[in-house]
Order: sequence, then C-alpha cells, then structure tokens
Amino acid sequence: MPVTPQHKSQRPYRGVFPVAPTIFDERGELDLEGQRRCIDFMIDAGSHGICILANFSEQFVLTDAEREAVMHAVLEHVAGRVPVIVTTTHFSSAVCAARSKQAEAAGAAMVMVMPPYHGATFRVPEKGIVEFFKVLSGAIDIPIMIQDAPVAGTPLSVELLARLAREFANIRYFKIEVAGAAAKLRSLIEAGGGDIEGPWDGEEAITLLADLDAGATGAMTGGGYPDGIRQIIDPYFAGKREEAKAAYERWLPLINYENRQCGLIACKVMMQAGGIIKSDAVRHPLQPLHPATRAGLLELAKERDALALRWGK
Repeated sequence: MPVTPQHKSQRPYRGVFPVAPTIFDERGELDLEGQRRCIDFMIDAGSHGICILANFSEQFVLTDAEREAVMHAVLEHVAGRVPVIVTTTHFSSAVCAARSKQAEAAGAAMVMVMPPYHGATFRVPEKGIVEFFKVLSGAIDIPIMIQDAPVAGTPLSVELLARLAREFANIRYFKIEVAGAAAKLRSLIEAGGGDIEGPWDGEEAITLLADLDAGATGAMTGGGYPDGIRQIIDPYFAGKREEAKAAYERWLPLINYENRQCGLIACKVMMQAGGIIKSDAVRHPLQPLHPATRAGLLELAKERDALALRWGK
C-alpha cells in the first residue's frame, strides 16, 4: 500500500499519536484480530495518528516475522484513516534502513528510530550516529522521527539533533523523552528553526503541559486513553490554556499511575477490562500486574470515564 495523498496533506503531523500495544492471547501468541480491534478503539478515541512496534509495544519480544505480521496487519486495517508511524530501531545501519524501506513500501507515514545502542555498554560515537542517520535518510523518502530516550543510554545534544535536521531533509521529527524535556524542546526549536517540523512530547504526558508551553506540537503517549489526552491537547491548541490546564490536572493522577505503577501493560489492562481485547497478556518474562495495582488503575480510569472501559461493551 503506497503512502496516501491524505498523509502528505496532513503534514506537519500534530496532536495525539499514541503507541499501540502488541496484542497477545493467553498463550503469548499474536492476536491479530485483537490487534485490529485495539487500533479501531484508538482511532475512535481520537488518535490523530498511531505508532506501532515501539518499546511500549513490546517490540523487543517479537521475532522479525512477528514484527512484519503486526506491521502489515495494522497498516492494511488502518487503510489511510490516520497516519501510522512504524518504529524500525536496530543497531545495524543496514538493518534499520531495510526495515524502514519495508515500512515505507507498506504505507507507513513515518518511521521512528533510536540511535544505535545495545545493552548497557555498546554505543557508537557521534560520528557513527551521524553516519547511521545518513544511511537511514538516504534509504527512504518519508519523515524520520528521532527517539531521544533514556533507554538508548546515548546522549543526543541539542546541537547534534539540530545538525541532523539541517543536513538530512527527511529528519524532521523529534520525540523528546529525557529529563527536562521542556527545556530541551525549547532549545531544539531555537537551534533548529524551520528544520524542526515536529518537536514532540515523549514523557508519556507526565510533563505534557510544560512541554506544550515549550512548543511541543505532538504527544506520543500510551494507547489507553487518547480521549483524555485530546481533552488537554485540543483546548491548548485552540488558545484555551486554562481549560487545557484543568484537563491536565484531571487526568494527571491516571497518567502518573500508569507510568509509575504499571508501565506498558496499563493500556492492555484497560482495553481488556472494556471488552476491546480478550487478553491483557504481556510476553514472558514480563509480568502481569498485581491485582491491587490493576484495581487502582481501573479505579482512576473509571473516575475519568475513560472510553477504553466502555468502548467494547
């Protein structure tokens, strides 16, 4: 499926682009029908776009064949309704480029990539990072989002990010999820100017209001409550900061609980409780939530009338 004209006309991409979980059955096998229902919910909940195969999607427990199965199932099912970002991170420049070419050919609107890293100590110097993104940029025409995340353990300075945007025409989006994200976003916008098409909040909405104040134009959160994030984003972009602030304060307890107590399983728990998917299983050795933690999450979600708890019923 080629990139649709709709995707091109929507740039710059803005708004809520949550990460979709990868859906498994109770045996730990892919549940592609559940995956499609998950995507339908996320679109109905107001997602402006969707990211797949990210860390919150458990990309690190999937085989290459499973990654391809999920990617094709999602892109074919979305069928251009919203832009889809495909995460193609890999240490190898060649493998990352090949994954990205495959995603572009399948209809991805953008790829998201972390700098090359492996484990706790395998890193490359700045020269290698620049060369890595040069290979990637030359392999595809769609935009590239650099994921500036602590998990990579690779410091990406504002100067380096601005340089990458300046030198490579399709490196235009930046998901900033490091401590002090607002300050880094502000500095990146100042340093990169018009080359920074998409400075995005990546702190799972914990720092969303500060990041919006700093100039963020997008938010990549978990997939459990795009409807709640829209209640913050929409008034903010409409110039109604006080309304956005009130919504942020209302949703922040759930945002905090998800990220500090639950992690990537939170959206699956909410979707399973609401009848969207049959199982909230994560792939071993990841562990299910403790029943008390699960109850606490669902209590907060119910108090905020999160769509996930009633969409599938």
